[in-house]
Amino acid sequence: MKKALSTRLSILQKSFELIYTHGYQATSIDTIIAATNVTKGAFFYHFKNKEEMGLAVINEIMYPLMQGDFVKPLLSSADPVNDIYKMMHYLLLENEFLLKKYGCPAGNLTQEMSPINQHFSDALAKLTTELKDAMQTALKNGKKSGLIKSEINEQQVALFVLSGYWGIRNFGKLSDNNDYYDVYLQELKSYLNNLKKN
Repeated sequence: MKKALSTRLSILQKSFELIYTHGYQATSIDTIIAATNVTKGAFFYHFKNKEEMGLAVINEIMYPLMQGDFVKPLLSSADPVNDIYKMMHYLLLENEFLLKKYGCPAGNLTQEMSPINQHFSDALAKLTTELKDAMQTALKNGKKSGLIKSEINEQQVALFVLSGYWGIRNFGKLSDNNDYYDVYLQELKSYLNNLKKN
């Protein structure tokens, strides 16, 4: 049983990499099989089709990563302004997997698959909504502790910050350097600092 679970995880991890770098529709089952060195029978033992595998990538790889790295830290944040900025800085400049030329995995899948597949749309909506809600909770807690201005609208802030991140990821695809990211982060820091109580 352990070998079967290990094989499934290996397929999902490699599929995630291939989908991120090539797109979901351009990544065939045969490409995944070749990259993982599993048999076609082994692939179809774990997934009845490509859609089931793609949804498993979102639910079993992307979702736990987001929960552990971003949602839980935001929910326990004592300084949301600093922690939101650090999260964006990490995503744009420090994470070695997220390369400029490939953009944001969740953003890419949303653009590619949401218009044509409701199951993907639902899974990606859950992913992004939980991140947005965690950011809102961090800001609400910051208001309660007196760090954040009471008049700010935490939903507006969360949507603004996340939409800015997705947008700057697309600018990053067009650049060979970090100039766009640096400008965004500088402006983001200024914006977030304005949320603080004086």
